[in-house]
Amino acid sequence: MKYVAALDVGTTTVRFHILDEKAVTVASSEKKIELIYPEPGFVEIDPDHLWRIIVKVIKDTLKDSKIDPKSVVCFGISSQRSSFITWDLKTGRHYHKFITWKDQRAATLVDEWNQSMTMRGLRIASRILYSLTRSKRFLAGSVLKFMNIQVSLKLVWVLQNVPGLREAASNGEAAFGGVDCWLLYKLTGKHIMDVSCASATGIFDPFTMEWADWALHILKLPRNIFPEVVDTAGNFGIIPESVFGAEIPIYCSMADQAASLFGSGCFKPSDLKVTMGTGTFVNVNTGWEPHASIAGLYPVVGWRIGKELIYLVEGSSSDTGILIEWAKSIGIVNDATETADMANSVNDTDGVYFIPAFSGLQAPINDYTAATGFLGIKPTTKKEHIVRSLLESLVFRIQLLHECLLKETSFTYQRIKVDGGVSKNDFIMQLLADSTGLEVERPVSIEMSIFGVAFLAGLQCGLWKSRDEVSMLRQVDRIFKPNEESRSSYQHAFSQWKRAMERFKNWY
Repeated sequence: MKYVAALDVGTTTVRFHILDEKAVTVASSEKKIELIYPEPGFVEIDPDHLWRIIVKVIKDTLKDSKIDPKSVVCFGISSQRSSFITWDLKTGRHYHKFITWKDQRAATLVDEWNQSMTMRGLRIASRILYSLTRSKRFLAGSVLKFMNIQVSLKLVWVLQNVPGLREAASNGEAAFGGVDCWLLYKLTGKHIMDVSCASATGIFDPFTMEWADWALHILKLPRNIFPEVVDTAGNFGIIPESVFGAEIPIYCSMADQAASLFGSGCFKPSDLKVTMGTGTFVNVNTGWEPHASIAGLYPVVGWRIGKELIYLVEGSSSDTGILIEWAKSIGIVNDATETADMANSVNDTDGVYFIPAFSGLQAPINDYTAATGFLGIKPTTKKEHIVRSLLESLVFRIQLLHECLLKETSFTYQRIKVDGGVSKNDFIMQLLADSTGLEVERPVSIEMSIFGVAFLAGLQCGLWKSRDEVSMLRQVDRIFKPNEESRSSYQHAFSQWKRAMERFKNWY
């Protein structure tokens, strides 16, 4: 028996699975990541702590499964995007802890740069060039803004505030990388990053498929700290025997959302998936052409394998599972699994609307000063109404993105493939089908990032022969079909929710 190993390094959890030739998980382990909050708005991960967890979950899984490491024929890595670190290329010593994608330390810089004459000039020039060339690259440039979720200005902050880093970078001694890049360096000694992870940094141009010269120039970022950008599948190197007891080749490294799309079998243009975990990510396969959005949707690279280059368009909402955890922490609910029954126990929200904006409101609203809150609470409001309004808000955020996709793309959407922990909630899934009018397909396993890199690594090493074969291995748990009667009643609720949202904008 041959096995494929898949590692998923998320923001809050590290997961490791060993899958057999039928893509069945035969052993797995997971461990929580400890997030560090040294100052308000700062969100970090200790790299030494992360490395210990990664090694532990892999060794524990191999030990408990009693699988001979030599029978693991390939290894795939999925990782969180836009969390980054810098380290010394000679010693491997890090200059600072991982700065995560949730970190807000550069928020002031983001505002200053977005309002600067430099960025205004760049947008005006792009607008003129678009009118002359009709190039989508310049259309994207005409609305270009830095975002807190991206690496770009947080890297500027690091170079300004970490002692010795700028000098080390000038001397060619420092390296920059995401979780994926750092992990590959730890395992193989290579300073490389795949295109899907690079494209999420905000410093990589998906139109030219290179580190963006305009960003490096205006932000004064030293080019020599950046890794070589490589294909998503290929020979990333060999994990030495001393680490896990056998030499295991790494055949795939991929950004988590791209991995989720691949694992969901979204191989064709117009294929749509929604991941509902800590946050919500809506991704559409746009084929060989990057999408230029004026509403704030983001063009990223899904994967590049030889001559095949696939782009995605992405919209996100940063607050999903974290809101349910918050509701638990303040005693509104005891367990996340009870929320669907609580929501279904009442016919509606009793006119209560919830705005999910702990991290502001992302595309297409693009208001990072928005507040979170309830509107419409009255003496008749029960705890169940509160819970239902919270769950409805998670779907309404997706509905905003779905409407945006309908306006900005020419695709006809037929089905939403879902994954992530929140997709286990039947109330949310049925409402998603009703509000969009699309079938919602939930798989048996919701660990689609794991499956994505496992499938791609397995295909690369010849364990599986084709994408049709791996698509057949993916098992569907349930398909939620839209109810037209419910859909018409929710149109009013969605309209009222949008009215409520206006009250919470521009708060901070």
